[in-house]
Amino acid sequence: MSAANATEVTKRRTFGIISHPDAGKTTLTEKLLLFGGAIQTAGAVKSNRIKKAATSDFMEIEKQRGISVATSVMGFDYKNYKINILDTPGHKDFAEDTYRTLTAVDSVILVVDSVKGVEDQTRKLMEVCRMRNTPVIVFINKLDREGQDPYDLLEEIEKELNIHTRPLTWPIGSGKDFKGVYNLYEKNLNLFQPDKTKVSKEIVEIKDVNDSLVDELIGDKFAAKLREDVELIDGVYEPFTNDLYLEGYLAPVFFGSAVNNFGVRELLDTFVEIAPEPKSRYTENREVKPDEKGFSGFIFKIHANLDPNHRDRIAFCRIVSGVFERNKFYHHVRLDKKLRFSNPTSFMANDKSVIDEAFPGDVVGLYDSGNFKIGDTLTEGEKMQFKGIPSFSPEIFKVLENKDPLKTKQLEKGIMQLTDEGVAQLFIQQPGNVRIVGTVGELQFDVIQFRLLHEYGAKCSFTSLSYQKACWFTCDDVAEMERFNTIKRYNIAADKDGRPVFFADSLWSLKMTQDTFPKINFHFTSEFND
Repeated sequence: MSAANATEVTKRRTFGIISHPDAGKTTLTEKLLLFGGAIQTAGAVKSNRIKKAATSDFMEIEKQRGISVATSVMGFDYKNYKINILDTPGHKDFAEDTYRTLTAVDSVILVVDSVKGVEDQTRKLMEVCRMRNTPVIVFINKLDREGQDPYDLLEEIEKELNIHTRPLTWPIGSGKDFKGVYNLYEKNLNLFQPDKTKVSKEIVEIKDVNDSLVDELIGDKFAAKLREDVELIDGVYEPFTNDLYLEGYLAPVFFGSAVNNFGVRELLDTFVEIAPEPKSRYTENREVKPDEKGFSGFIFKIHANLDPNHRDRIAFCRIVSGVFERNKFYHHVRLDKKLRFSNPTSFMANDKSVIDEAFPGDVVGLYDSGNFKIGDTLTEGEKMQFKGIPSFSPEIFKVLENKDPLKTKQLEKGIMQLTDEGVAQLFIQQPGNVRIVGTVGELQFDVIQFRLLHEYGAKCSFTSLSYQKACWFTCDDVAEMERFNTIKRYNIAADKDGRPVFFADSLWSLKMTQDTFPKINFHFTSEFND
């Protein structure tokens, strides 16, 4: 890779924002864009209803419900860095989409609600980060409300999320007494002014927390408490080092109020300084490094109808190595064919612009006519497959029923495209070509029904099935495979790739089946090699 291209790589910061629903993740995403100059004013997100739709929630159902159900990709420049944010669904029913998105980022910002603390979804998402040793920065949000004691919050985060913490900013008061934050990293004071739409510049430089100016600005009582806190933090918490953060061992913590644009600048300034550059990724055969000359990348998300007027389908490609160039032919490894992209796009939420080239760490949108599936690899010719982008075993199953026979084609096209996106999984059961949709959460069925109607003009309904688990199965013994298929034929279907899947009525019946057929191998994610 040339020196100029290597410089482009070192500028990249690609990260995901994760949180429990309602912790303020979408608001923080929007405010990072505001500080980065990518948008001029922010639409306040209030009472779970989006008055002016948040920039990253661009699907109609998200605007109506006030939740993020699709992963959006946003890029902007800040202080000579190129920042790529992947905003993930907070809702637990879309954890699988979030999991796949985390394969495409190099670090994570975790948003925690200062009132509610660590919640269920936060734990699950952090488990994924811990598995990969992903570097994590914590942003404790909603300091303008009466929340928990900051020390208690840090203790809870350490205990519940299995990570060490180190505050880099510290709150002065909270709720109606919230005065601002002290930046332990930069040694300055940021005074709180509620402002939901514009960027505040009220930062006071102080050389020392003992400066009498602190007393003048926040009052003797708060100044004394702040000095006590700073001394305690330096004594109790281990010093922050970049290496410990990059190893995923130590999480720096920031406090603020995203809705009021407060504490976000400190977070962003420190983030660009300490966050990792684009990292290597692993294929089945080798490690692929960002500074390699040859281009490679993988598809981690597919989104149909990003623009309902044009019926477009976009595959999101994370670039791993080399330089991606517009109109150049690349090798689609799974299909073993060459593809060329004349309109590759970069994103600023729902604004798209055509790009001529992109570098490791970037996420490029590729217009797709049906060539891509999640997990596909693109290269300059090398045959390799990036690892770690599986489908999961669903737990809720419903039969898809067509309510308008005149729109059968639209329904077929719609359900194929939506399941290609990874919103849900589609299984075909014989006899009768019965289409079974499997998900990890109920909300996905609402999303599918809504999108089939509004994007494809197809009406459908769902009938629940009593299955509790689906798993892929393989067997080297042909006779045993035939015996299993015959005995369990009413519980067997095929996934979209034609691979056999077994539906278990209960976890107990799954265990019984495993004991009865010891030669059959059962797989709980789609990524298996036999």
